[in-house]
Amino acid sequence: MGTVTILVVDDELGVRKVLRAAFESENWDVLEARDRASLFDALSSHRVDLITLDLMLGNEDGLELAHQLRGRRNIPILMISGKATAADRIRGLEFGADDYIVKPFHIKEVILRVKRTLELYRREISAQVNILFDHAIFQVRRGVLTSIDGTPVDLTDLERKLLALFVQHPGRILSRDEISQTLHGRNWSPEDRTIDGHVARLRRKIETSEPEPARLIRSVRGVGYVFTGDVRIARGEAGLPGQHPDDDRQ
Repeated sequence: MGTVTILVVDDELGVRKVLRAAFESENWDVLEARDRASLFDALSSHRVDLITLDLMLGNEDGLELAHQLRGRRNIPILMISGKATAADRIRGLEFGADDYIVKPFHIKEVILRVKRTLELYRREISAQVNILFDHAIFQVRRGVLTSIDGTPVDLTDLERKLLALFVQHPGRILSRDEISQTLHGRNWSPEDRTIDGHVARLRRKIETSEPEPARLIRSVRGVGYVFTGDVRIARGEAGLPGQHPDDDRQ
């Protein structure tokens, strides 16, 4: 996986020591922070690949910190918390966490979650393949979306670019800057609401309505969006209706 630097943010010294020992056993470099000030000091002076963030840092709100972090830099965040309800987990993901682990945790699970998140940010699916997700098949290179039953789904040029970006980076939070660069070739402006409009229209076309909406594109407050669908490369019988995936090879 190469050189990895992880910033451990927790106000409990014991937790920081446990995480440091585990991460260093994987030959990862480890930085520590106990509050907001030391967190941003570390970010200003080091390259960081991933942050583990305690939901409660004394009187500081980890959700708000995650929101601020994502607003400044799109670094993967693994949130660690003693709050175990589904609502707490959902809020953590909405505010910018890539994953959410409940205390007390098993250290091997933490390591596996870190590796998974790092891989998501390094993974990019080729544009030369056909991709299966949920109830549809998308030919990335051609920009053609087809339902499993063979019904074509009409997409605009921008929607094709947007869907290609999502399915080539599944599970990764994409900032509005990254999306704007792909769609328009420029950085995003806070006054620009066009990206949200494109995402809303794409959702209506790719998300099912019955028995309940399948939220394939999840919003991350103040940051951007993440494609949560189960993305697979179409092969063999799973290829396009009436067409073998290899028929489209270069």
